[in-house]
Amino acid sequence: MTTNTAAPAVKPYKSKFGWNLLGLLVVVTAGFPVYWMVNTAFKPSKDAIDPDPHFYPTTFTLENFRRALDIADFWGPVGRSLVVSLVVVVIGIAVGMLAALAISRFAFRGRKIVIVGILAVQMVPLVAMIIPVFLLLNDLGQYDRLSGLIITYLTFILPFTVWTLRGFIVNIPKELEEAAQVDGCTRTGAFIRVVFPLLAPGMVATSVYAFIQAWNEYLYALMLMSQQNQTATVWLGNFITKNGTEYAPMMAGSTMMAVPIVILFLLVQRKMAAGLTAGAVKG
Repeated sequence: MTTNTAAPAVKPYKSKFGWNLLGLLVVVTAGFPVYWMVNTAFKPSKDAIDPDPHFYPTTFTLENFRRALDIADFWGPVGRSLVVSLVVVVIGIAVGMLAALAISRFAFRGRKIVIVGILAVQMVPLVAMIIPVFLLLNDLGQYDRLSGLIITYLTFILPFTVWTLRGFIVNIPKELEEAAQVDGCTRTGAFIRVVFPLLAPGMVATSVYAFIQAWNEYLYALMLMSQQNQTATVWLGNFITKNGTEYAPMMAGSTMMAVPIVILFLLVQRKMAAGLTAGAVKG
């Protein structure tokens, strides 16, 4: 008589508990700096530099927000950042989608070189291109102009959008387009009616990341724009004075700067999740 002995099965809840714990740890690690920024924004200035900090404000105050709005023009830099970021996203997505479509759907000479070139451009440190970009914009009369800053941002956001959208397009079967063409659609009609709706979540996800890159960029905005045309990230430097850094008002300004990003995420969070899921497949 033989007996079969099987290894005890791992209970599903133990596995889920481990992954949930890991996810919670990641959320706490990523979210704590944001919490500390908001926490400091509502603290009195003396508590912000207390050597024995509290994890929650013992005294709430809005004085830091008033100081942030009074120290320099706030709405001007924020408005310029919004204009630059939105224009960069619109142009980047439009051009990037066409380029990604060409790379994904058409076979042409030099296609692999183009793909490798896109990757290579993203590996170049942005600081290494400051002097050439400055000289080029100065020759074109685009120095200290929003249009020049938009052109500069497109040089490193376009490769990102092309590469990301390429991954989404590759995951859409060609057979769907071919079936639409068999039913009488042109290639353009098949793209608009079939591919574009499936690509929309990926475009939303890519747009959000492109917007964040343009919104948070600091180095080129500092080097290429004067104080009269500074963007929101450069505006935060006004809190660094000869008497020291005003940390509490700086955190209040950073909190106000984060509001557009938070609103954008709330508006597109469902499309964002769908786009990230769609882009998780091989590309």
